[in-house]
Amino acid sequence: MEKNDGKRTDTSSTSASYTKAVRHYSKKLPKETIEFLNGIAKDYAKVKNYTYSRYSGIGSMDKLTPVYTVLNETRASGMRKNLDLPVVYFELAVADAVRDIKSRWGVLKNKLNSIITANGNLSDTDKMYLRTVLKINTTFADILNRRPYKRPDKVAGEALNEDRLNNYLRRVTRKHLTKMESARSDYFRVTPAGYSFKNGEFKLVSRVPRQRIAVPLKDACIFDRQILVKICTDHVEIDVPVERKPKSHPDYVNTVYAHIGSRNMITLSNGHVYGKDLDTLASIETDRLVEINKARNKVRDALARAKDDKNEQKARHIETNNLGHKKYKRMKDRGRGISTTFINTELNRLIKEEKPEKIVITKRVMHNGRIENKSFYKTSNVRQSRSFASYIRKRLACKCKDNSIELVEINSKGTGSTCSVCGGAGKFIPNEGFACSECGCITDIGLNSARNIEKKYKVILCKDEDKQTF
Repeated sequence: MEKNDGKRTDTSSTSASYTKAVRHYSKKLPKETIEFLNGIAKDYAKVKNYTYSRYSGIGSMDKLTPVYTVLNETRASGMRKNLDLPVVYFELAVADAVRDIKSRWGVLKNKLNSIITANGNLSDTDKMYLRTVLKINTTFADILNRRPYKRPDKVAGEALNEDRLNNYLRRVTRKHLTKMESARSDYFRVTPAGYSFKNGEFKLVSRVPRQRIAVPLKDACIFDRQILVKICTDHVEIDVPVERKPKSHPDYVNTVYAHIGSRNMITLSNGHVYGKDLDTLASIETDRLVEINKARNKVRDALARAKDDKNEQKARHIETNNLGHKKYKRMKDRGRGISTTFINTELNRLIKEEKPEKIVITKRVMHNGRIENKSFYKTSNVRQSRSFASYIRKRLACKCKDNSIELVEINSKGTGSTCSVCGGAGKFIPNEGFACSECGCITDIGLNSARNIEKKYKVILCKDEDKQTF
């Protein structure tokens, strides 16, 4: 950790206001209210799934902007009338689905860019052509749908085999274009036109004209923006987006170099550790889940045997009394809550004690959401799948934004495999740490990585300064 020279200056990334979801909870609701809300949520999901099925393919790419094209076609389909779903829910479900589809195309384009960059059979000109096409939505859509198109101006004069490149683009798009998942049916969104406040109650538009469903809240808050209504067993959770101004801390002047690890949550280059032995805390819940799932698998086998023997009474008894999900989910959420509370407490302690103006970490190495180096041991795979790495990064980013702290991510290459003392290659030794094969230094894995992050970032800063001088 080091202090920055000169006065602190706010950057646009830290000084601008940001949006944060604030949760409100209803009181316990009667059964008929929960049934109505579940009905709206199910129909909302049906509309989203219908929109996914019709507009998530390559043939509908140029219909997504503006959303009114999809909205008008969906209105004309008669689906709203068949479902008897009020307009305030129907139109928002369509817009929600279109936003998901556009987001999926954005993720796909980023992936295609990475694939194009890594392809050694393409020349620099070929790569420039493909990247340019990906940036122009209409051209990309025309190529995928084999329609006439105009070559982008940026590559107008280049000698290219367009047919080969276009076929390559179509092939990789087909390979990586995933099917949109079914929408969850336990939530819906609603705009201010769909709700009001009266006599201290939150009232939602119902299927009957000029009638509203009362949802009493635990607090007296009134809001006037699009909200998310999530349905729980006997109450609802309402997420309201609120504009927040970051807090200002004039005494936060340090630069902190942090390694996010699996055993210890965060190790700093100055040797301070926050979230020590997080893996031990998480393992308690992992081991509990493994044992419970073993027992549940035996019950499932018994259920399958009962169905094979056509013993309907026994099968019904097992399903009713032994394979419930409410208690299982409640206990699982409680176990995860212990770990997330620990993570947030330690992050707050880090910010309070280190007083950072800037936190430098490495970018996360993604593996397409799959567990790499899959083990033969189920417990090990469960532990990997329950990793809190994404949650830690997400919460750290939120807390940095909330406290006007600049969060910098650098490439992780070399930060874990080289010695922070001499720069030589090393290896990981279980229960000991990182051992350098050249200087013989043995140090903690997290500490070694954090110090390498510090060195690498200072080199980047020096290069940037040299560029500015020229």
